[in-house]
Amino acid sequence: MFYSAKFWGGLRGVINALLVVYMLAPLVIVLVISFSSALFLTFPPPGLSLQWYDKMFSNPTWSRSLITTLKIMVPAAAIATILGTAAALALSRMQSKWALFIRGVLMAPLIIPVIITAAAIFGVFRIWGLYGNLQGLILAHVILTLPYVLSTVSANLVMFDKRLEDAAANCGAPPWTTFRRITLPLISPSVLSGMLFAMVISFDELVVSLFLSTPRVRPVTVQMWSNIKGDTDPTIAAIATVLFLFSLIALLADGVARRKSGRAAGL
Repeated sequence: MFYSAKFWGGLRGVINALLVVYMLAPLVIVLVISFSSALFLTFPPPGLSLQWYDKMFSNPTWSRSLITTLKIMVPAAAIATILGTAAALALSRMQSKWALFIRGVLMAPLIIPVIITAAAIFGVFRIWGLYGNLQGLILAHVILTLPYVLSTVSANLVMFDKRLEDAAANCGAPPWTTFRRITLPLISPSVLSGMLFAMVISFDELVVSLFLSTPRVRPVTVQMWSNIKGDTDPTIAAIATVLFLFSLIALLADGVARRKSGRAAGL
């Protein structure tokens, strides 16, 4: 029986390793191609060069799209974090039958197919005059990223001990002081995780941005979509590598924050 358990444990490890290789191999290939010296997408590359990263930052089209993405991502993630955290706190305290309905409405962008969400946002924003401008894209990204913050913070609030807030209130602390001194520090790891998720989703978002962007206001993912249909130089691989590294850094930052929070809780 010992050998049987050891065999199945080893087999499970091999299968997991193969799955990891299967999932990461395309990313590794894209990473290698981004350093290619060839003038078109080819693997293996004939040589190594940084020319495509130089083109990514020196070409006005790519640099402008990257700046546009940052202008959308930063305020969208900040607004989604504030609204999502506030909504999670409010819904965790609501005793009304409408709480489940409100939560369902706020989480709808995770359930409804993104193409339907994009078409709906496009129709409404055309009426509101938000089509084709930065404000409209920011608001659309807030709609898409808010559910990630809401779900992350709500999961933390399930384990939150509300008696700590009651104790602070009994000591005379006003609600804002209780939130700032008690509640926010305890839920801050989930708030940070939600914000990082929001940044990654906003940075990688394509479908809704396709509906709302114009040649003057175009995020980098839309520029990639447009570029890959007419051009096949490895600049697209360099951009894809930047997107991957950003997501990886955000994931690692989330892991470090959660580990530090766990150690602090253990102490």
